[in-house]
Amino acid sequence: MILRRVLAALCAAAALAGVQVISATPATAAPRILYYDASQAQEFVSVVHQGAQIWNSRVTNVRLEPVTAGRTPNIRVYADNNWPRAQTTSLGNGRWWMGRQAVNQGYYQPRIAAHEFGHLLGLPDRRTGLCADLMSGSSAPVSCTNAYPNSREAATVNANFRTSVSVAPEAYVWAP
Repeated sequence: MILRRVLAALCAAAALAGVQVISATPATAAPRILYYDASQAQEFVSVVHQGAQIWNSRVTNVRLEPVTAGRTPNIRVYADNNWPRAQTTSLGNGRWWMGRQAVNQGYYQPRIAAHEFGHLLGLPDRRTGLCADLMSGSSAPVSCTNAYPNSREAATVNANFRTSVSVAPEAYVWAP
């Protein structure tokens, strides 16, 4: 009992002196920023931005931002007449194409953009045929307009980018 009172008094004195003895709140990690270049996405530039914003609204450990002057993009986006596709070089890095073949067949453009960003964020195709699964891609009906990842897909992306944790500085006092 006396030891507890002494330790409490020492902690109170340290706190009054401005020394943090221990922190009960965990440090929050800043999201990892991935820069994308949509300058070669031709008529799909606004859809590319929309796909990025969809992910930004659903995940916390990573953020997709348009590349700024002087930066090298992690992701490059192109447009062509083939099917949409992605090539990753590592988690968060690579390129993807907004393919006009899927657009011409009537697939929802924001869904295509969000789906292809999903590959760069570490998600594989899952041919479930369900509109609720963003990564089901073209196996979902053409009429599907869901462009948002489901909770499992968002949780996987958050887990993929959890390693970029930063810890707030703290001071510790050795108390007898």
